[in-house]
Parts: sequence; C-alpha cells; structure tokens
Amino acid sequence: MGKATGFMEYERKDGPVVPEKDRVQNFKEFHQSLPKEEQQKQASRCMECGVPFCQAGCMISGMMSGCPLHNLVPEVNDLVYNGLYEQAYERLSITHSFPEFTSRVCPALCEAACTCGLHAGPVSTKENEKAVIEYAFENGLVKEPAPTVRTGKKVAVIGSGPSGLATAQLLNRRGHEVTVYERSDRVGGLLRYGIPNMKLDKSVIDRRVKLMEEAGVKFICNANVGMKEGEGAVDVKDLKKEYDAVVLCCGASNPRNIEAPGRDANGIYFAVDFLKEVTKRLLDGDFVKVPYELAKDKNVVVIGGGDTGNDCVGSCIRLGAKSVTQLEMMPKPSETRLPSNPWPEWPRILKTDYGQEEAIWKFGEDPRIYQTTVKEFKKDKNGNLKEVVIVSLESKKDEKTGRIMMVPVDGTEKTIKAELVLIAAGFLGSEKYVTDAFGVETDGRTNVKTTAGKHQSSVKGIFAAGDVHIGQSLVVRAIAEGRNAAAEVDEYLMGYTNL
Repeated sequence: MGKATGFMEYERKDGPVVPEKDRVQNFKEFHQSLPKEEQQKQASRCMECGVPFCQAGCMISGMMSGCPLHNLVPEVNDLVYNGLYEQAYERLSITHSFPEFTSRVCPALCEAACTCGLHAGPVSTKENEKAVIEYAFENGLVKEPAPTVRTGKKVAVIGSGPSGLATAQLLNRRGHEVTVYERSDRVGGLLRYGIPNMKLDKSVIDRRVKLMEEAGVKFICNANVGMKEGEGAVDVKDLKKEYDAVVLCCGASNPRNIEAPGRDANGIYFAVDFLKEVTKRLLDGDFVKVPYELAKDKNVVVIGGGDTGNDCVGSCIRLGAKSVTQLEMMPKPSETRLPSNPWPEWPRILKTDYGQEEAIWKFGEDPRIYQTTVKEFKKDKNGNLKEVVIVSLESKKDEKTGRIMMVPVDGTEKTIKAELVLIAAGFLGSEKYVTDAFGVETDGRTNVKTTAGKHQSSVKGIFAAGDVHIGQSLVVRAIAEGRNAAAEVDEYLMGYTNL
C-alpha cells in the first residue's frame, strides 16, 4: 500500500497549527491542513506491512489497539497517495459514519498501532482521513441516502451523541422510522457540549445533522426521557407503547465528585457543566459575545488530567484566566515507552496537549502538578471559593484488596489561590433515573448490562450503545458501538440484518 519506499523517503509532517498567541484570542479550530500534494506524500508512507495492526481494533492489556471501526486504513491511504479522493471517501464510508468528527477529536488509535511508528513517525492516518472527508463535503460527495421503502417499524434513540447519531443513521438507511430524543437544546450530545469549539467546530455537527434530517431522521430536543415531571419530561411508558425498539445512547454522564471540606463553596463546577455553559453561550451569542465573566481574572484549578481537563485549561485561557493549575492524581508518565508497555499497546507516555501548550506559552510553565489532589476548599465570609488546600499523593497497596491506591502524604499540604475550580475527574457511569425508568439491569459500574459483545438489555426491545453501555470512552468507540447496535436492533425487528 502506498509508495513502496515512501516511509524511507519522507518524514512525517503534520498540518500547520495556528500559534498560541493567535489562537487563544478566539474559539476557532486551529489545526490546519497540508496542501493536497503534500498530504499525498504523507499517505505514501503507509507501508506494505503484512499485518495492518492499525485497523485491528482489539483490546490489549485492557486498552484499545487500532481502530475500533476497523477502517480499511492501508487501502484508504493508498487511494489518497494516488490522488483518488472520491474512491478514498467511498472506501472510508464502508466502515465509518462520521470521519469529520474523529479526524478532529480522536487520539488516533490507528496511528498508535502503526508499524511505521515503531522506528519513525507513524503514518498520519488521522490527517489523511480529514483530507478525504473535507474533500468529499467540498465536492458534494457526502450524501445521506433516504430509504425508498419503509419497513413500518419505529425506533426511538435516546441521546444524540456519536453513538446515538450512528445508530440513527444506519437504522434510517435500513428503512425504519427513527426518532432521536435529546435532553439538551441542540443535537450532538458531548460532541456539542462536551468538546470545545476549537477542537470541533459546531458547524461540522450541524451539516451532518441537516443531511440526516433530510433523509428522514427526526430529532426532538429539550426532551428528558425518564424524568417523571418538569419541563421536557418524557414518560418511558409512552415510548414503549409507540416504538418497536428503544436504544439507550445517553452516555456515562454521572460525574465523579471530589468530596472534601468546603465542597459547597460557590465557584466549584463539574467540568462538563462548565464546558457546556461556555459553548452554549458562544452559540447563543453567535460567537460574537464571549462569556469572559466565567473565568476572567480568576485563579483556576482544574482537577483531572485527561482530555476534559485539558479542554478546561484551553477554555479558561481563552476566557482570560489569571492563572491555571491542573492537578493530576497519578505519577508523571514516562516520555518514552517502558518495557512493560510494548507496541502495539496504546502508549502510556507523557502527552502535552494544546491546553497545556497554551498555558506554558501564557504563564511560562506547565500547569500540571502530578500526584496531587485537593484536601480542602476554603471560602470567604460570603461562601465564595478563595483558596484550595492541595496535598501530595503516594501509591500504597491496599492489604485487603491488593489494589494500588493513591493516598495523601501527611505534611505535604499547600494552600493556593483559587476562585474557580473545575472537577474533571471522569464519570461513574449511567444516570440512575434513566436506567430505573426503563427497568434495565446495570453492572457494577452502573453501565447497562448486556451479554458480552451484545447490546440487548435485560428488558426485551431495549438496547444500549456507547458510554452508557461500555463506560466513559472515545468518540470512535461510541460510533462503533452505535453501528453494531443498529445491526442488532435491525435483526431484532426484521429477523435478519443487512447492515
């Protein structure tokens, strides 16, 4: 695949990135593309490696290795190298519902498992994918086929995130009548409100949703399924009567809290609520009015070191924060692979993402403090947050369970100023009111329980896909979940499936 000697002739080259001093002035996407000819050179680096681990999409040591969608990576790269972008789009569309999302926000599991990456930079599969899908949109190639024959079956999809959209897309193509219920005011789930605009411009979501609507998918926003009363409440009993199948794609949206004295202080928010507020205000103001008042001139502490924590750092810098500190419970990762983390496992190495890069540019140092958490939140006489007491952590083995735990180290407490704290400590699983309303069984992590590898819940006709099924994960895994669930629902409704 590609040029036989391409990986030896060309070094990896990524698309240009807008400099920090310019990009923090707005919430626009800042990753730019290479010229078409240069992108073809990058695609030529794809090796004829025999076993394409990039498209394996399997779990190794508890981590996903390669693309969960099983995209035909070498074939797509070869077509890009030869300048056959239309054919590349057709090939990519066989396995992928929304390349425009993953080519912006995916951590590129395919590249982490790339054979070329063993000794040099991996093939830039993610940017190749973006070049293909954007070419397809620019040239009118992206269509959403409306079925010529309807089956007479009706399906409700609860949640319009990546898994819900993928489920709805395929079931509608099959001819079922699909209605998507979304509790927020706009379609997209965490694509809309959990990922900042500078990573995923919301117009990218809108253009895809428009195509799906034109093909017959119905979207109902401000619809809180499972809530018994209040504005937007939707009774589950009515859904079960109206629809032949229901697919729960409502995410793992129960945030993990930080229980510490002073937690009731004003100025402490869950990260996902903060990010949603920022994006909603930007959208409501057509990106002309920026909600600087949310963070301007404030000392910000972000608790959590993952993608969401990084997004909070980048957002607060754009909102004029006075300082940003990011606390990570775990030790600082190695800068290179350790022997205990061999290829093609996902590399557990130090990553400095865009938010941290911007903090280093603005404040002169990495915002991250490792092996640290908050011991106490301090508030002023009016109940407003003014400081946090942080404490160092060390790893110790729990004698009862054998698990390694991160425990506070006495005498390491420090007090730092903070008027805004954002808790980005992950999610605990599904929201109880939803699973209770549908009467489905959940597992020990409160995910909807199903047979391994399947999507049918304990209640006939009720299926689950995405984070509500597998726990907090990646957009690409959610899309794969949605596609697989659609096939299972189709078989349930029709006795067979051609999805």
